[in-house]
Amino acid sequence: MINFTDPDFVANPYPALKELRQHGKPVWHEELGIFLAARYNDANAVLRTKTLGRIFTPKEPESQWNEFNWLHSDSLLDSEPPKHTRLRSLVGKAFSRSRIEALRPEVERIANLLLDEAENKLSSKGNFDLIADYAEPLPVKVIAALLGFPDEDEHLLRPWSQSIVKMYEVSPSVEAQQEAQQAAHEFAEYVRALMHKRKAEPGTDLISELAVVEEAGEKLNAQELIATCVLLLNAGHEASVNGFGNGMVATFERPDQLELLRKNPRAVADTAIEEFLRFDAPLHLFERTATADTEIGGVLVKVGQKIASLLGSANRDETIFDRADELDLAREQNPHIGFGAGIHFCLGAPLSRIEMSASLPLLFERFPNIALAETPKRRPTFVLRGYESVMVS
Repeated sequence: MINFTDPDFVANPYPALKELRQHGKPVWHEELGIFLAARYNDANAVLRTKTLGRIFTPKEPESQWNEFNWLHSDSLLDSEPPKHTRLRSLVGKAFSRSRIEALRPEVERIANLLLDEAENKLSSKGNFDLIADYAEPLPVKVIAALLGFPDEDEHLLRPWSQSIVKMYEVSPSVEAQQEAQQAAHEFAEYVRALMHKRKAEPGTDLISELAVVEEAGEKLNAQELIATCVLLLNAGHEASVNGFGNGMVATFERPDQLELLRKNPRAVADTAIEEFLRFDAPLHLFERTATADTEIGGVLVKVGQKIASLLGSANRDETIFDRADELDLAREQNPHIGFGAGIHFCLGAPLSRIEMSASLPLLFERFPNIALAETPKRRPTFVLRGYESVMVS
């Protein structure tokens, strides 16, 4: 059975995931006590079946986990109807598609500023880090601007986020748990202070709007507003950073695909980012719990048992995707589930798509001959899959 912490598996999980799909049904993982849905149809069903809920289990009530617990239990990600329905309706009103589309010029402005800095590094050092200097700061700056975080505090956000999301991995270390507790406390208190300030002096930012948004007489309470802001930052940039980084490294390793982006990046940008998300998914595992006995792919998941949708495996399912193990930036038929599915489909997907579809062509228009300068350094995690550093010249 798969060892999710094995460095060889983390480096390239796809051969083992392919073997898992060949079982033809979800497989029980004894060590983790969870079913693994590796095939596309099964993984998709896990995400869409109403009797499989995203049930958050508090770490230890009334403890150092207090903030971490309610940041999750009061968020969209870890709630189910009717609470999820109410939260999504309220947040959706403020986080509308038209509002997100209107951000495109600001995304392009930030991207060009980051590329100016990258160009300076190329001139002085001969290389720059595609992750730290471009893919990572772009979505953080966009979300920070959307929420109304002061520019001088941006540097706090990514470390808080990275500490919290380490808890989504299989068997996080004691050190990672302590860092997550501290980050959750600091992040919650920071947003709480900002929320009080915005309530007293409303602006045009999302926090101000979330504080007053109303639907059928319902409003967000303080914890729900804070949890929403933290989730928007955490989830709102992880997919963009890791999806972009994973896809770029895969492209650098395939000269024919790299040439497509060099020749006409705008013509292929939209299909390229979807292929980035399919080929090497930024999120690999999404866990659900049965609230009633539920059959998935011929396997009975009894009430209280857990089943995981393996998104990265599903996106390589050869029964759904032609040439599933090949990167094809011009792929037209691409029903990947990189952003999830069902009621927990990523609320920030439109923003992530805008960020990647805007930043990808700008990168190649500025640096058409960009190439790897050294072997990329991958993050040692499976659930959230990405790179720590991708040096380019």
